[in-house]
Amino acid sequence: MGGGMEKMTKQRVVRNMLIGAFCMACLATTGGSMTAQAADKEAKAPVPAAAQAPTLAITDCIKCHAQAPKDIDERGGKHKTEVSCIDCHAGHPPNVAEIIPQCKQCHSGKSHYELEGCLQCHSNPHAPLELSLAKKLTAPCLTCHEEQKVQLNKFKSFHSSMDCTDCHSKHGAVPACMSCHEGHTPDMVQAECSNCHKAHMPLEVKYGKELASKQCSGCHQDAYSQLAANKTKHHDVSCVTCHQEKHGTIPRCEDCHGVPHAPGIIAKFPKCGGCHSTAHDLNNIDEPKQAKSEKPEQVKPEKVKK
Repeated sequence: MGGGMEKMTKQRVVRNMLIGAFCMACLATTGGSMTAQAADKEAKAPVPAAAQAPTLAITDCIKCHAQAPKDIDERGGKHKTEVSCIDCHAGHPPNVAEIIPQCKQCHSGKSHYELEGCLQCHSNPHAPLELSLAKKLTAPCLTCHEEQKVQLNKFKSFHSSMDCTDCHSKHGAVPACMSCHEGHTPDMVQAECSNCHKAHMPLEVKYGKELASKQCSGCHQDAYSQLAANKTKHHDVSCVTCHQEKHGTIPRCEDCHGVPHAPGIIAKFPKCGGCHSTAHDLNNIDEPKQAKSEKPEQVKPEKVKK
């Protein structure tokens, strides 16, 4: 027997072992009986070319494969809800030798699915959304995250030159902005960053109508301080009331105040700032008041020479 075993190829040894294990597992669950010697003899027998492959069910898979069903049950995503074992693995050795399917068998229609080497990121097909990311990875990411690709290309910033994995070392992980950047103010918190900045287009500053003026002060400290010290109605006006929607917008005074002076004054002083300085630091234009006890100086008329 030893000499006969030596003549077997490695492929036939593996085949015979699989046949024996598979048969024993099935018989054990169906109440059948077969001795080990009979099973060994059956395994060594040549398989007829016309033999029909047995019909497998999912319940057969879990008799031998424990980890894969566990992974699918816990982390399978659509591989749990949309497909079954036999939808992907169409057969079992020795009748079917190639049992590992190509991902493109199901996944198609997007540029992401045209990438080669799926298992480089999706290393466990039974937990497909748990990705193992290599360092310095960008192009494959952007085939799936198309919105971020548009933002990075259209609104150039230093972030456009970085690799996705410089920030996202783990798939789905969103780092805190202040792990790299200093806050605009000492008490600034992470949640406030997104009030004005989007990570993939950080220089395109946009904000809502409820933005607190204090958040502007981190970059515009002079304007904020002047406005806080101002004693006019502008003191109570928030930054976003005038600088609406888009960062850097400078409104005209007339947008709120209309034409507050007579045409002659407007013609002589066409620029509001000529008298009122800036909107954050309006000049006091009241004329100095004389003290009540102070009398105006009497001017004596000159004597007329005859």
